[in-house]
Amino acid sequence: MKKIKAALIGAGQRGAQAYASYACRHPEELEFIAVAEPDASRRQAFQKEFQIPKENCYEDWETFLEQDKMADAVLICTQDQDHFLPTLKAMEKGYHILLEKPVSNHPDECNTIEKALSAYPNVFLVCHVLRYTPFFKTLKRLLDENKIGELQNIQLIENVGYWHQAHSFVRGNWRNSKTSSPMILAKCCHDMDILLWLADSDCSRVSSFGSLGHFKKEKAPAGAAKRCRDGCPAADECAYYAPGIYIDWKDNWQADVIKKVVSQDTSEEAILEALRTGPYGRCVYDCDNDVVDHQVVNLEFTNKVTASFTMSAFSWDCSRVIKLMGSKGEINGRLEEDEIELIDFKKGKKETILIDAIKEGHGGGDYGIMKEFLRLIRENVDGAGDKSALSALQGHRIAFAAEEARVTGTVVEM
Repeated sequence: MKKIKAALIGAGQRGAQAYASYACRHPEELEFIAVAEPDASRRQAFQKEFQIPKENCYEDWETFLEQDKMADAVLICTQDQDHFLPTLKAMEKGYHILLEKPVSNHPDECNTIEKALSAYPNVFLVCHVLRYTPFFKTLKRLLDENKIGELQNIQLIENVGYWHQAHSFVRGNWRNSKTSSPMILAKCCHDMDILLWLADSDCSRVSSFGSLGHFKKEKAPAGAAKRCRDGCPAADECAYYAPGIYIDWKDNWQADVIKKVVSQDTSEEAILEALRTGPYGRCVYDCDNDVVDHQVVNLEFTNKVTASFTMSAFSWDCSRVIKLMGSKGEINGRLEEDEIELIDFKKGKKETILIDAIKEGHGGGDYGIMKEFLRLIRENVDGAGDKSALSALQGHRIAFAAEEARVTGTVVEM
């Protein structure tokens, strides 16, 4: 088996932990030989973990992509607003590309990438990882096998999780649509893509409603401090009290992931210091966030399948729940539980399908997309990524339309 050599642009949580960790499990398949990351601690940690020569460690993607092509593939995992330019440059250099979603937070830049793909011979995958989970692949197979007859309606709920909303979309990098992306694009373009995939048709009309309902100044408890560690009187009652999430929450792999975002040094002392001075220690009612914390989207496809999507911050778990309703039966599933229920109307029969998946990383999707990316490169299938990349861009357009519909209160014709 050919070992793929890769470079990472952006050694944050998604790049360094979600995707690059595949190389730790399968060093015979993947080797990282270069990294570009402006944060010195993250760059050095990645360099050390993968024993990358110092001369192949760069402070910015521009300097890295000025060099002669030095690897087979590049993973682009920068912040949302920094995807477009390195992607175009990596395409020009001839790299196979794995691009973190979204492709861009600007429709015109998405159009530019789409045009560039028409002449791009290499693998190009967008990290819509839900397609690569055993759970959603099973749903797609059941639909293709006509197990519930003609699909009529899809209901999909994304439970973001109260702590995840606070971490990523109130205190974190995706809190403000002006510096990142609207919530429907930053968090839910996954879901727009999966609805498009399951409906197996173009989207024709979109409506949407939602708002920032809770995480704002007027909702703060009486006397709340600006920072959680500044003796906040609401500490014992507030579910979003930062030390309660980053220090007290234990025995959960998700806790380990978010701690590394707060501080590369995950000792209690270092975490507490980061909460004292950094963004993750701010009161959730006193941040510069503007993205919605709940939203619904209604979709109509050209084949007349309809879909409803609900995103809400206000849930205990981080999970996706789905119902597929067909002319002959229905399918109910919960991604995090890796369980699907298939019901046949005529027989009145319920069949439970248990999914064997890795218990981490989007139901195994992070692992699954890396496995597929490397397979496509090894087989050297020219243009192998084009079809999924073009579909991903259509999912982005649905997200842009949903945000327009939400802001304007209109139904957007696609």
